[in-house]
Amino acid sequence: MFSLSEPPLFTRLSSCERVLVAGAGGGFDVYAGLPLALALEAAGKQVHLANLSFVGVDRLPARDMLRPGVAAVLPETGGPGVYFPERSLARWRDANGAASPVVYAFQMTGVRPLASMYRTLCTLLELDAIVLVDGGTDILMRGDESGLGTPGEDMTSLAAVASLPPDMAPTRLVVSLGFGIDAYHGVCHTHVLENLAALERDGGYLGALSIPRDSREGTLYLDAVAHAERETEAHPSIVHGSVAAAIRGEFGNVALSERTRNSELFVNPLMGVYFTVELDALARRNLYLDRLRDTYTLWDVVARIEGFRDEVPTIRPQKAYPH
Repeated sequence: MFSLSEPPLFTRLSSCERVLVAGAGGGFDVYAGLPLALALEAAGKQVHLANLSFVGVDRLPARDMLRPGVAAVLPETGGPGVYFPERSLARWRDANGAASPVVYAFQMTGVRPLASMYRTLCTLLELDAIVLVDGGTDILMRGDESGLGTPGEDMTSLAAVASLPPDMAPTRLVVSLGFGIDAYHGVCHTHVLENLAALERDGGYLGALSIPRDSREGTLYLDAVAHAERETEAHPSIVHGSVAAAIRGEFGNVALSERTRNSELFVNPLMGVYFTVELDALARRNLYLDRLRDTYTLWDVVARIEGFRDEVPTIRPQKAYPH
């Protein structure tokens, strides 16, 4: 039973003691889970951070490898000098007094290897919950929408976690942050809202909540994003630059960085809102996830999604939000 006085996201995690907050889509996605991780830590939970990594994980120093495909990234971990979001977050965590600054990094693969990597962390960390976080909303697409965004990495993570045995991290959630951002990748956000309504009917939608600017979590998130921008000046995150601007109260076509100089943005308060769903309910509604379970590479995943799109009988047409 849920209550208006407590967001269902926190109700679902209230009995969990060891929680993995993991970026589903690579890049800076793990930063979308930072406010949640900070709030859970303040509540006395043991929280671990992980990310599907755009860095070649298997080329990282051997001392940081837990097993092939999984690295424990620390502030001093060697690797790329100009783009390494997991290390940037580990450095920020270390500078801000985290008990453990480690950020686990997963090699970019297909579903079968990634599921094995998740099983490794479930066993090592004795997890009772996994929260997949997406910077954007394309993880909420089921497959018959007019545009899917960039689904390959997100759906690999969703399928991998959904395939875990029921007793392995039995609480599984998906959190989306950055409503509207994926419009630049073809996502129709009327479809996002339609999908959330369908999940509500299925009992799988856990509501929305804003990240307050003047909260501890909001303040530290803004600081972490600013730190990441300094560490990655040539390739700052557009997603988290937009979310941070929204949390600060900026609106409209905000000038974020050189990367967005020729784009017209629509920064708005909805970008700073968490939308939460039950992972298993989301997986059940996906129309092609079962096609991905035996994939070994990301290219396999992309090919299976493209094959599904070639066969899907009806594509839901683009709809403008009417208000």
